[in-house]
Amino acid sequence: MEFFKYTRTFNFMGKSKIAMIISIAIVLSSFALLATKGLNYGVDFAGGTIVQVKYTSAAPIDEMREKLKVNELFSGASITEFGSVEEVVIRMKTTTGSVTVDIGDETRAALSDTGEFEVRRVDIVGPKVGNELKEKGIMSLVLAVIGILIYVAFRFEWRFAVASIVALVHDVSIALGAITLVGLDVNLDVLAALLTILGYSLNDTIIVFDRIREGVTKGRNSDLSGIIDESVTRTLARTTLTSLTTFFVVFTLFMFGGEIIHAFAFTLLVGIVVGTYSSIFVASPILLAFGFDVKKYHIKLAHKAKREAEKQRMREQFESGVM
Repeated sequence: MEFFKYTRTFNFMGKSKIAMIISIAIVLSSFALLATKGLNYGVDFAGGTIVQVKYTSAAPIDEMREKLKVNELFSGASITEFGSVEEVVIRMKTTTGSVTVDIGDETRAALSDTGEFEVRRVDIVGPKVGNELKEKGIMSLVLAVIGILIYVAFRFEWRFAVASIVALVHDVSIALGAITLVGLDVNLDVLAALLTILGYSLNDTIIVFDRIREGVTKGRNSDLSGIIDESVTRTLARTTLTSLTTFFVVFTLFMFGGEIIHAFAFTLLVGIVVGTYSSIFVASPILLAFGFDVKKYHIKLAHKAKREAEKQRMREQFESGVM
């Protein structure tokens, strides 16, 4: 299936300045949100206790708050709806007492007069474990970025590597800004979504870079801007189909997957849109801004081919006994 015919080349680089201004504005807005509002760390990273309760009818949240105030174990607990009016989540900080008692039994006892319900889930994470998970999560993101930098630099060139890393930082920054804006809890699911965004965005960028390298190597055009426009145009159909099919699948998870997977799906939705955009309007323009010289690259390839030919000639002479 072909949505875009290659009868003409789209002028993507002609719009790159406008796109970069928009990207910088959104990234700076994300940084401002992160600095002022900050990330809302969930139980996985901040430590605490989560009790998920489901009623047979609408949950009496106000009555639940009054009942829980009597028990010091639930001091400072917050109660919010969880996907439906019948289901709620009770969040509280982890204390020494909450670790040594059965929170499920305490919840049943405290809410026994509020209606018919069942305790569906109890999660307890200590503050020390939460800090360790947070540190390891940040480390996993940093190591992933370093690994990508080394891989792209080895496969292409250092300019390609830096351009791809800038695009990935752009994607993750906007995703974190969106998470902060809507107030989602940052937990292990969101971390998994961010790592998925890195892989998804890099895959799109690598495909575009492959086309650019092919255009630089085999083409006679020495204008890098024209090569990028042609390369992006040739990958546009594939990029559109891949992004749309992935988006629809994740959107289905977001709409019907339930509250448990809500944060994961939302983060991926933002990442898919931003990652597709950045592979065209962020990574490629940065490569152009670094001043990648097509003529020098051709000379470099010619010298490399000459050295390989010389090595092959000497190998053949050695094998034939002529030195």
